[in-house]
Amino acid sequence: MMISLSDAGKRFNREWIFRHFTYQFIQGQSYAITGANGSGKSTLLQVLSGSMHFNEGQCVWSKDNTSIAAEQVYRHVSICAPYLEVVEEMTATEFLDFHQSFKSFLPGITTAFAIEMVGLKDAAHKQIRYYSSGMKQRVKLAQCIFSDTSIVLLDEPCTNLDVKGIDLYNELIEKYCTDRLVVVCSNDKTEYGFCKKILSISDYK
Repeated sequence: MMISLSDAGKRFNREWIFRHFTYQFIQGQSYAITGANGSGKSTLLQVLSGSMHFNEGQCVWSKDNTSIAAEQVYRHVSICAPYLEVVEEMTATEFLDFHQSFKSFLPGITTAFAIEMVGLKDAAHKQIRYYSSGMKQRVKLAQCIFSDTSIVLLDEPCTNLDVKGIDLYNELIEKYCTDRLVVVCSNDKTEYGFCKKILSISDYK
């Protein structure tokens, strides 16, 4: 899987969030997008996910040298971000089972295994609305990382996690993401320390 940006730009009204962005994101590599708060990191991530249109240039998604239509990109992408909510009226088990009804987990991964891996076994049948913020973040990470996708997009993925949660995050990345295309938007090295390539959004203003 590969995402190719060619002179891509995104603006809101007259303000350019980024412009003249030319880059290739390749499966098997990990990338960090850094920049000040409000600089456009999340906007770029949404463009890469295919959920937000750009205003100029090109963004091409391809697999095995075959282009993927923008409206089909979601099949290949999983994302974890603070602005994406979980269904709090569901239990973790119900939520992850529901998620798998339209995007399956990696081969061999079950809902029960995913919940145990993120340390929520004892709360598997408790409604998510009763979870702490850190527990909710673990559910988001499970939904994202265990989905059977080629592209994993992470926006401030350790939000609300304690030290054990951050260690868990890095363990999940190491075990399940090394052969995927991973993009992390963050200014915190604990979240993107594993990334081999670092890009600053300010270079594309």
